[in-house]
This record gives sequence, C-alpha cells and structure tokens, in this order.
Amino acid sequence: MSQTLSASTLLMVPLAPLVASIIAGVFGTKFGGNRIGRSASHWLTILGVALSFVLSAMTLNSVAVDGARFNETLYTWMVVGGLKMEIGFLVDGLTAMMMCVVTFVSLMVHIFTIGYMKEDEGYNRFFSYISLFTFSMLMLVMSNNMLQLFFGWEAVGLVSYLLIGFWFNKPTAIFANMKAFLVNRVGDFGFILGIGLIAAFAGTLNYTEAFAKSAELAAQSLPGTNWMLITVICICLFIGAMGKSAQFPLHVWLPDSMEGPTPISALIHAATMVTAGIFMVARMSPLFELSDTALSFIMVIGSITALFMGFLGIIQNDIKRVVAYSTLSQLGYMTVALGASAYSVAVFHLMTHAFFKALLFLAAGSVILGVHHNQDIRWMGGLRKYMPITWFTSLVGSLALIGTPFFAGFYSKDSIIEAVLESHLPGAGFAKFAVLAGVFVTAFYSFRMYFLVFHGKERFDQNPDAHHGHDDHHGEHHGPHESPWVVTVPLILLAIPSAVIGYLTIGPMLFGDFFKDAIFVNAELHPAMEELGHAFHGPTQMAMHALTSLPLWLAVAGVALAYVFYMLKPSWPAAIKRMFSPIFSLLENKYYLDWINENILARGARALGTGLWRVGDQAIIDGAMVNGSWKLVGWISGSVRKVQTGYLYHYALIMILGIFVLMTYFVWLK
Repeated sequence: MSQTLSASTLLMVPLAPLVASIIAGVFGTKFGGNRIGRSASHWLTILGVALSFVLSAMTLNSVAVDGARFNETLYTWMVVGGLKMEIGFLVDGLTAMMMCVVTFVSLMVHIFTIGYMKEDEGYNRFFSYISLFTFSMLMLVMSNNMLQLFFGWEAVGLVSYLLIGFWFNKPTAIFANMKAFLVNRVGDFGFILGIGLIAAFAGTLNYTEAFAKSAELAAQSLPGTNWMLITVICICLFIGAMGKSAQFPLHVWLPDSMEGPTPISALIHAATMVTAGIFMVARMSPLFELSDTALSFIMVIGSITALFMGFLGIIQNDIKRVVAYSTLSQLGYMTVALGASAYSVAVFHLMTHAFFKALLFLAAGSVILGVHHNQDIRWMGGLRKYMPITWFTSLVGSLALIGTPFFAGFYSKDSIIEAVLESHLPGAGFAKFAVLAGVFVTAFYSFRMYFLVFHGKERFDQNPDAHHGHDDHHGEHHGPHESPWVVTVPLILLAIPSAVIGYLTIGPMLFGDFFKDAIFVNAELHPAMEELGHAFHGPTQMAMHALTSLPLWLAVAGVALAYVFYMLKPSWPAAIKRMFSPIFSLLENKYYLDWINENILARGARALGTGLWRVGDQAIIDGAMVNGSWKLVGWISGSVRKVQTGYLYHYALIMILGIFVLMTYFVWLK
C-alpha cells in the first residue's frame, strides 16, 4: 500500500462481515428457508471477519510504518441547508489500532463459538449476529463524522440487544436485554444532544471541521445561561459514553448482560460496545481539552466505577459475573485516564484489556463447557489437572489483569495510576485513592476466582443444581474435561498478546508518534503525559522499577489474601460475612441501584406517564378540546334553534327590541 490508503480496501473491512452476516442470517435461518447449513454459516462469517482482520493489519502496518492516512467522504447522503450528512472514513493511528483489536478479538470469538454453541439450535442466527456486531463496531471506529459515529453507536446497541436476549425463551435474558436497551437509550439521549449542539453551533458534523472550530465553541456560552457551551457539549457527549461504557450510575445493564451466551460476553465486554465510549472521548480530545469541568466530571465518575464495581466482584459466585464486574472496574480505570487528559493511556489500556478480558471470558466459557454448564465457582475446584490449557491461559489472563510486571495489563494500568498522580484537576485526590485501592480489590477478586476454580479440593459432586443447568443440553455428567481445539486455540492466541503486547507497544503508543494526529493534549494545562514521558526509560526499566512501587505490593497483598481465605482458611470468609452482614447485603443488592431504578425511577416515570395520559390526554385533549368543542357548538345551536320560530310577529318583536337596545346603548355612551 502507498502513502494514501485505498478507499475500496477500507470499504472491504466493514462490508465483509456485513455481507457474511446477511447471507448467514437470511439463508441459514427459518426466515430464508434454511438454505445453508451450519458449517457454511460458520465458515462464511469466519472468512468475512478473517478478511477484515488481514486488511486491518495491513492498514495498521501502512499507518505505523509508512505514515499513511485517509480522511475522505465516500458518499453524501443528503445536504440540509449547509449541513452535510455523509458516510466517510478517517484512518489514523487510533482507528487502525481499534480496527485490529475489534477484528482480531471478533475472529477469536467466532472460532470459539463453533465449540461453545455446537448444540444450540440458533447456531446460524448467532453467527449472523456476531458478524453484524463486528460490522457495526467497525463503522463506528472508522467514521470521519458524527452522523456515521451515531449510526455505528446505535447499531452496536441494537445488536447487543439481540445478542443478550439470544435465548429468547429465558425470561431473565429478555429482562436483561430490555434493561441494556433502555439504559443505553438514557445515555444516547445525552449523546445526541451533544452532537446536536455541535451541529447547531459549528454547522458541521465532520470531525476535522468541528475540531477546527473548537476555539469558537469554547468562547461561547449556552444561550440563556452562563454555562460554557463547550462544557455542556462535552458532558452531553460523555453521558453517551457513560451508557455505552457502563459508567456509574448507567452501569446497571452490564452485569445482567451475562444472560447471553459466553462468546457474547467476550465480544461485548472486551473489544466492542463498552470500548465505544472510551474511543469516542479519545477521538473528541480536541473538544474535551477545552473544558476542565468536563474532565473533572469524567475523572470522578470513572473513579467511582473503578472502585465500587470492584467491590461487587468480590462477592459474586457466578464465574461470568466476576469477570463482568472486573470489566466495569477496568472501564472505570480507562475513564479516569481520559479525565486526566491521558487519552493515549486510556486507549492503550483499552487495547491491552481487550486481549486479556476476551481471554478471561473465553476461558470462563471453556470452564463452563468442561464442567457441563455449571457457572457457580463454589462447585468447582481442582480443575487444573483436568483442563491444563484453560488453566494456564486463565492464569496468564489473571496476571495481566492484576498488573503483573512485564504482562500487558501492567504497562497500561501503571501508566493510568501515574497519570492520575500527575493530575491536578478537582477530584484528582479521590481518583488517586480509587485507582490505588482498586489494584488491591482487583487482585483479590481475580485470584479468589482463580483459586476456587483451578485449585483446592474438587467440589463438583456437591453442586445442588447440577442436573438442571439453564442451557444444559446433554444429560451426561462425567468428570470435567478439557475443551475441544476450537475452544482452546483462541485461548492460546489471546494469551500471547495478553502477555507481550504491552511490552512491545508502550513506547510508540504512549511516547512516540503513533497517535500524534489522532489525539490532542494541551500540555501546558494538562501536563500528565509529559511527566510520564520524562519518567519513561523503556519497558524493561519500567517493569524493574515497579518492583519497588506501591501498586505492585497492593496487588501481591490482594493475591496473598485470596490465597489465605480460599486455600488455607476457607472458614474465614464465611465468618467475616457473618460479622459484616449489613455490608454484604449492600453489596449483594448492588448498592440497591436496581431497586431504585425499578421502584422509584421506573414507577415514577410510569406514574408520570399515567398522570399525563389521564389529565393531558383524556381530560384536556379528549375531554375539553375534542368533546368540549362539539358539545359547545351543540349547545349554542340548540339555544339559537329555539329562537327560530318561523312567525313574522316574533321576528318583528326581536327587531324592535334590538333597535331599542342599540338606542339605549348610544344614549348611555353620550
């Protein structure tokens, strides 16, 4: 490829999964008459995503090595006044990296699905959905304007709704996908307001043109208020990110989305969907840099999410929910980095996290398969000898997650902590505490799960729910077994970057030119990245230095405590639970946020809707306006009808009375 990337090649990247998705979704299901079988469906969608991945990797190579860039409109949909609505691609370091992460993780999930979903009757439909998901995310990250960004944003939301509720005969799945859909609509309302304000005041939806006018936007206040316009725009955009990237208090949909099959969890929570919000804020960095208020708000919300969602991970017993709360906590870390103006660090953590989190979810899926669809970690144990590949890859993923030196998660997580320590925005003090305490919490719940699943004594035969697992299609309950190669190969391929990608890429991504024209930071006002650059002397030195740093020892303490509690003294956690039962009930009820949403907000909204319907619709519109108007006309015409008698002497009398009244009136006026 030359210095400029070709439009047709870039078009192939999102269109390959889309075409495969349409063919599998139409001809592989009852809708199109089941014309193609299972193997055709999975081969078609896998080849589509594989082609996308290869082209994305070539694009990344051109961008990183040759400095190639692409920013063009491919199609003008319509022009309204001076506002152009277009489809176009912007490819720079940020986009190319996202394209590779999305397509690689999606490819691994596609392969894993062959083994995981092999007995599911919705097999072809599932492949169609995950390919469509990949297309939606690629359109989102490749867009060069806010219209296409919004299209991808909503498409990801729609497909996640279809995937979370994939088993549509399960009431819990239907509830979970509706919850995800509605919570995301709340965030999207803020998002579209932000885009609308940019369109109204900058007169364009194109990124480059809008960023060029950012100084003008910063000089204005929102009409009718004394609020800075740029702050309102940024906070509205970030509310969109709070919904998508599951930040407190719009995080409630993400743990429930575990009701979908495990491959979905890996796709939604690792590479796509939840990272869309982080990507969007990084892409909009020229706007966010102009508002310290918005950055402070982002940092505080991220800190709350990072710490308090981690606490919830400690008490979960469902293997997938532990990993889900870990995702929430890590998304909080990324958001804190955005608030500290360390956008490149946030995106770097997004990338490393995508690999190890997809690995942990797929490993959880492998464990669920190996123990015949049991998801409760209390009824596992000792799986190490039965499932060696799953055990080893899970260990790699867990070490990366807790930030072990030399592993991928270490470089990104440590950089976030350092960036927050350098930040001087309001709220940075709380953020410093949250990200440090979060290290200990993360290490504790990660290794609690690891020890309970892979070590200690075997507890399979003690499971009270063993014979009615929710998606257990087969009755045999022999001992645990290693998963087939279509499940283990993606685990191995994800374990490699989980171990090495941070070491290899930290230099160019954080301190090189990789993001130079994609991310903008005002170094005078927000010096965190510059300070990090001065302290960085290569990845090896960074890892060696960490041996004396607080985060590493907090992580070691978390692992040690988990080992003591769950391997040496298993009676202690139960005793602590009895002593602190109020705190446990608070955590088990997820801070009562679901209760507040369902009983106060939802009922309040319903009561308001019912009141508006009864008073506004029934009483005022139907009662007063529609029915009242014809009743009034009827009454007037009924009264007038009585005067129309048909006798001349009646009419003459009325005329004489009328003349008398008029004469009296004029005399009285004088």
